[in-house]
Amino acid sequence: MAFLMNQAEHSNAARQARKTAKRLSDATLELTGPARVRPDFLIVGAQRCGTTTMFKTLVQHPDVVRPFLRKGVHYFDKAYWRGERWYRGHFPLTVTTKLRGRGHRVLTGESSPYYMFHPLARQRLASDLPGVKLLVLLRDPVVRAYSAHSHEQARGFEDLDFEAAVEAEAGRVAGERERLMSDPGYDSFHWQHHAYVTRGQYIEQLRALEQLVGRERMCVVDSGDFFVNPEPVFDEVREFLGLAPCKDIVFEQHNARQRSPLGDELRLRLMDHYAPYDDELATWWGRTPSWRRSDA
Repeated sequence: MAFLMNQAEHSNAARQARKTAKRLSDATLELTGPARVRPDFLIVGAQRCGTTTMFKTLVQHPDVVRPFLRKGVHYFDKAYWRGERWYRGHFPLTVTTKLRGRGHRVLTGESSPYYMFHPLARQRLASDLPGVKLLVLLRDPVVRAYSAHSHEQARGFEDLDFEAAVEAEAGRVAGERERLMSDPGYDSFHWQHHAYVTRGQYIEQLRALEQLVGRERMCVVDSGDFFVNPEPVFDEVREFLGLAPCKDIVFEQHNARQRSPLGDELRLRLMDHYAPYDDELATWWGRTPSWRRSDA
């Protein structure tokens, strides 16, 4: 009994220590925020489309400084109530970037792939960061949905199999977008974790972003091309951000998960669902997505 009590006391003490450390961390972020730079770029989505790989590739560039604590801050979607000082506290000190640049400009940014899908996040970042550049990565939406399901299961956020989750999605997300829009303090678990099919309707999100920030501030990347032949795709991103050529970039794929093949019947049903969205995407984008090409 004494042993169990000691274990419980130790667990409580550990929780309290974590809470204290979190409070101190948040206080430090807010205190130092005004002395830090704002982000120059955001990787805003889409989830499970290679955003981590793109971020880890970008921060290899000598003129890119990574965020202070983490690659994804999730400020505009999950923590907007904390305020701009807290958000800026995640980025490098202004004096650090000046020293690092040695007379030329260096960039910083973050990767939060929920930004593109969260309806209020899009509005918030457009308002608060009027000059920020946005990177969007797109992947075969069927593969993306299946990958997202595996990801959510691994994190303990999903207990249905993929087909059941697809069938349940409409009921799960019904009304969630409207509630997010009407209640800035609302955090929708289903909209974030269970919108497997809806997130792959890329054209809806891209048009919403375009209306808010303009097409010229958006760089859309085909992840299929990036994974297969990364150098020319990264060159497009580099030029979009105004970065100089760099020979020392190492291209690796991150956060890939092994999973069993998706059944043909469900795969074809999802392909049919996405066909009109992909057609609109191709027209808007001015190119055929890799997953819709004849050799795909």
